[in-house]
Amino acid sequence: MTTVKDPLPNFQLPPHNEAALEMIREAIEHESALALAAGSFALGTGSFISPFGWVAFALAYKPLVRIQKLARLEKLTAALLDEFKSEEIQVFPVIKVEDKNPIDLFIRFPRKTHLFISIRSKGDSEIIYNEKREILQVKRKNKGGLRTWEPCPLVELADYKSWFDKNRNLFGMSSREAQKTPTAKVLVLWPPTKAADDHNSHLFSEVGGMKTLALRRKGTAFVIQQEEITEFIKAWLAQYK
Repeated sequence: MTTVKDPLPNFQLPPHNEAALEMIREAIEHESALALAAGSFALGTGSFISPFGWVAFALAYKPLVRIQKLARLEKLTAALLDEFKSEEIQVFPVIKVEDKNPIDLFIRFPRKTHLFISIRSKGDSEIIYNEKREILQVKRKNKGGLRTWEPCPLVELADYKSWFDKNRNLFGMSSREAQKTPTAKVLVLWPPTKAADDHNSHLFSEVGGMKTLALRRKGTAFVIQQEEITEFIKAWLAQYK
């Protein structure tokens, strides 16, 4: 078992759990108010005062997807806190990573395991893994052809882990804990986006009895549907109790 040193007395973790959830809700309310006031005198004169939650979370995403993204984060964060509170879960939404898309959710079960979660949607489409080229491709409903998914979420997840190992001090972790703690990298597909059903059988792995796509690109990343996230985390966590 990894030995974890207590952080310094004045050390503060990034926003997480209930505090982060409240900030997400605050950001959603503010974003909605901005949308209603678009083109109005109040917006044009800059009389809106942006709350910290909006600055910390909403600005991490492009305006056109911001409310959807925050709503998804709120839904998942609330569900995970409700389901795993007794396991001392720590949920960190929207961790900014240099010039890349942020880590949507970093989940920590102290002294047990870590999970990096990317939440992605490509509308009404199927996601296909091209084994030969080691890329994800998008097949839109009622449209021919395949498009390469850029930036590739699998590569992003691998980059998140590398970034985390170098920036473990933000979470008060030792080098040993950050690098040796079992870690899952998870791509969550949000409906109506789904993974194609006809992937080769060797691309699937069982996690605690749960069969899931396990794609190997700069390490292994699991691909699941949004409705499977609680089941997946339960299965993953059960391996380290």
